[in-house]
Amino acid sequence: MTVKERYRRVIDWFSEAMPVAETEIRYSNPYELLVAVILSAQCTDKRINLVTPALFEAFPTPESLAASSQEEIFEYIKSVSYPNNKARSLLGMARKLVEDFNGQVPSDIESLTSLPGVGRKTANVILAVVFDNAAMAVDTHVFRVSERIGLTTGSKTPLQTERTLMRHLPEEIVPLAHHWLILHGRYVCKARRPLCLDCGLKPVCRYYNKSESSKPENAHGSAD
Repeated sequence: MTVKERYRRVIDWFSEAMPVAETEIRYSNPYELLVAVILSAQCTDKRINLVTPALFEAFPTPESLAASSQEEIFEYIKSVSYPNNKARSLLGMARKLVEDFNGQVPSDIESLTSLPGVGRKTANVILAVVFDNAAMAVDTHVFRVSERIGLTTGSKTPLQTERTLMRHLPEEIVPLAHHWLILHGRYVCKARRPLCLDCGLKPVCRYYNKSESSKPENAHGSAD
């Protein structure tokens, strides 16, 4: 199977099986999504959705967050991973957002990644979700699923995965494909125990077909 054919079949399957795919983080404006995505690093969306309502009630705007302290923020996010670091990042992000961007979340990757706590992955989430840009955020799910299916081959870094996906995916579906891969990795193509038998991508999945071909009965004929 060629790379082009694999991409076409994967896109066709997701388009039919998951025509609507969205972030599971709850937010009501770009500022809230930015805060939530910073908090979500190495933490589940479920946990973030439990934490953010009280946080957003206390700090509904970048200006209110910028006027707070790291200690105050910590009290609202202490149940997430690395709360001290994230409280510091949120405070720095809010202050820079107010000072340099008039409290508005910027729409380009250079400005976004200039904010404390915002790396390329977080910036791409904002670009894809808020601004519907052709930006591919590569988290652990996207990195794993892309390699397993065979959309990438031997990628060593998230940036390599991002570039490969961007090279082969039609620009107009990139924001949607980002969610396809995340949700598929979260609920089907799990890290430790992928649910291969429940997956509709078996016919085109490199991981599944390699696993099947390596089984003794397939290598030496039927066991019966």
